[in-house]
Amino acid sequence: MPQIESKVRTLVDGDREMRDAVETVLDRADDGDVKWLDVKGELSSGQWGRLIEKGILVEGEEGFTLADAEATQAGLGPATTDDDSGGGGDVADDDGSSWSMYDKGAAVVTLALFVGYSWKPLRDVIGTVMDVPLSPLEEMLPFYAVVMVLALATGLYSTLLQANLMDMDKMSKYQERMQEIQERRKEAKEAGDDEALDEIQEEQMDAMGDQLGMFKEQFRPMVWIMFLTIPVFLWMYWSIGVGANASAQTTLDALVLPLVGRVEWTESVLGPIQAWIVWYFVCSMGFTQIIRKSLNIDISPSTS
Repeated sequence: MPQIESKVRTLVDGDREMRDAVETVLDRADDGDVKWLDVKGELSSGQWGRLIEKGILVEGEEGFTLADAEATQAGLGPATTDDDSGGGGDVADDDGSSWSMYDKGAAVVTLALFVGYSWKPLRDVIGTVMDVPLSPLEEMLPFYAVVMVLALATGLYSTLLQANLMDMDKMSKYQERMQEIQERRKEAKEAGDDEALDEIQEEQMDAMGDQLGMFKEQFRPMVWIMFLTIPVFLWMYWSIGVGANASAQTTLDALVLPLVGRVEWTESVLGPIQAWIVWYFVCSMGFTQIIRKSLNIDISPSTS
């Protein structure tokens, strides 16, 4: 059954643990029959369930049996490595995308920091702590220039974190695989090959794991960026006096914004968006583009 072979190839492609699971089932199968108790110590229930879901294992007289042992063996083929010259379908094991203990810790702290936007006591604590290293800068420069310096700093470490924490090669492989599947689907649809369309549909379902991998790759640097940036924002909240029952902790002159003119820092200029946020983002976007061009950093995955 060529379909079984295709299913096995899709299932084990880039997944060393799933490949080992299929090899274990093949080794334990007696005339094609295999029971859960025979492999319980070496397969997870999730792996066993995927084999049944894909039709590689079907119900037998006693337990389960391989739908086609030869096709299953053929589907394993030679083990793929990172050096293979195959197309976009060879995606590295997603274990490399797993977050470390530090990543998870930063995510938890970041979620806790979000409370500071609505809870004044936490905002005051963070603002007071951040004021220790930032107050000398505030004494030397007008506040609009302090915001410019902060925008430059956040733009610099945001760019560096994205460049260093995102695996662009893996992101490219994810995108290449999805593009390849879309192209094959289009060709099969034009040829009216319903069997191929069914197989490609199943492969697309399996590729949903790649979408999760892409999300994890993209969100990991964002956690660290927010971990460092939220305290800066809360300090600006605290200094400017944003929020209920808040008062400015520094002397603020009116701000002059391009195309808007002279406005107060907490005045709304774009709907509910206040002037200080607009000024920060204008500076941040400008500095970030300059930094990326100067350091020749491209955070867009290439599929060429």
